[in-house]
Amino acid sequence: MDHHKFHGKDIPHIKLDPKMTIEDLVEVFARSGFNGRQLGEAAKLYAKMIKENATICLTVSGAMTPVGFGGIIKSLIERGFVDWIITTGANVYHEDHFAWGLPIKQGHFDVDDMKLYENEIVRIRDVYIKFYETLEAQDQVIQKMFGKDFPDKPFTTAEFCNLMGKISKEKSKHPEKSFITTAYEYDVPVYISTMKDSSLALNLAVQRLEGKVYNLDFVREIIEQAAILFNSKKSGILELGGGVPKNTAQQTGPLLDQILRRDDGGQDYIIQITDARPDTGGLSGATLQEGKSWGKVQDSHEGVITVYADATIAFPILALYVLSNQKTRKPKRLYKKLDKFYQNLSDDYFKKPAKSKKQKKPRK
Repeated sequence: MDHHKFHGKDIPHIKLDPKMTIEDLVEVFARSGFNGRQLGEAAKLYAKMIKENATICLTVSGAMTPVGFGGIIKSLIERGFVDWIITTGANVYHEDHFAWGLPIKQGHFDVDDMKLYENEIVRIRDVYIKFYETLEAQDQVIQKMFGKDFPDKPFTTAEFCNLMGKISKEKSKHPEKSFITTAYEYDVPVYISTMKDSSLALNLAVQRLEGKVYNLDFVREIIEQAAILFNSKKSGILELGGGVPKNTAQQTGPLLDQILRRDDGGQDYIIQITDARPDTGGLSGATLQEGKSWGKVQDSHEGVITVYADATIAFPILALYVLSNQKTRKPKRLYKKLDKFYQNLSDDYFKKPAKSKKQKKPRK
């Protein structure tokens, strides 16, 4: 559509009704302007991704699980609306507090952190976590999970999280309160894009000093992620924030096309919810449209929507919208297919050298 002509939907004079549903509210957003419109259109795009049976990746940066949003992710997994996840180690670490019944409280952001330190309280904005009763207790759990019995062989963070979900499901007090255990149950791969930048990795230091070696196979990990895209008829990403999780998901396209010399074109759909700016070199690398120049997305004009908003506000609206009007999808159970996907990509690379390794025009 030529956006330089005077056409488009009429802007309604919005009237709110106490009996309105989430679908009605999203329609209000979609027919308005600014980021309200972006939010409404993003919710509809998420529904489209589900209807078209696209393989959907959820990327989560920031501190979303300490405020309880892991429960929303759990619901989306159960309905088949999230097929694989890339997140930070912090989100995985703090999510496990809920499964083990470790205390997290609403606190306040306008406080004296010197006094909180004296009271053995750790603060994440307005969320309080106890130093010993929560963090140290969680540390002991992690250290036991990945101590001497953890296999002495190369592993991916998806395998790490799968084992964590398995143990939490079998031994924690409230396994139903963790999206990590749900991901284990539904075979949803959970990758940690920044493993060493988290308390998960810090807890491996104890055994490392005692002589145990951990071998993270990060290269296999990025090939697996690209293989998910390669083996999907349609693929999309829902990005909460930016950071390394966003780029990890989006670099699947460049790995296939730039490195393996294919011509797949990247993701079909991407939704990003962020409050970052692109003009400072931020926004985790680029706008979604700019990502087209790297082959991260199929089209820079369609199927990409950025909502400039707080993810703690926008994400529940998107999630509730699809939970309310989309039928449950059969789980894709990608975790059990990773070896097959990896092999499919490997076979294609070696069996079709003319296609896979074709010479592309050099960038100017």
